[in-house]
Parts: sequence; structure tokens; C-alpha cells
Amino acid sequence: MKMTVTTLVTILALAGGTAVMNTGCAGTPTRQSTGEYFDDAGITTKVKAAFVKDPMVKALDVGVDTFKGTVQLNGFVDTQEQKTRAEQIAAGIAGVQSVRNNITVKTATTTR
Repeated sequence: MKMTVTTLVTILALAGGTAVMNTGCAGTPTRQSTGEYFDDAGITTKVKAAFVKDPMVKALDVGVDTFKGTVQLNGFVDTQEQKTRAEQIAAGIAGVQSVRNNITVKTATTTR
């Protein structure tokens, strides 16, 4: 098979473009790959849905962020039991690697 220079340059250009496209979606220690992004979004959704179903955890009071399988919980709850329960629920979701529980328990303030 005889190739012209134009054909060869086109093939090489397409091959180079493919290599760039394949590595452009790769994750790094500080950035998610496309697949990780969608996996983490699914985990966040599952955790929030589990919070809504649980009578102890107030789903609207607890924020959930997921990065590379690590779930971070934020917000304010009324009791230590609610904080502990939120962490247990998050840890029980498939795909969760670890949980960082940054939830703050509200303290009662006295008014004079």
C-alpha cells in the first residue's frame, strides 16, 4: 500500500489527538477524572437520599461533598447522636472509601 505524505501526516495527527484526548480526562491527586467525578456524584446522591430516609438525621442540615471516594460531611446538628448517625450512614454507602465528619453539634446558648 502506497501512502502519500498528506495521508501519513493526517494519520499521525489523528493518533496524536487521540493520545491527548485519552490523557486529558485522567485524574491527578488534586483533580478527579471524568469517571471519578460521576462516581463521586453518585455517592453524594446516595448519601443524601439515605439521610432523607433516616428519621434521626436532618438531611437539610448536613452537607455532603465527595472527592475520590472520600465523603466529607458538613453542617450543624442538634445532638452528638445525629452526628454519629450521619457518619455511620455515609460509611455504609457502596463506594465510600472514608468519611470526614466535620459536622458541628449546636450548643445551647443562654439568653439574659
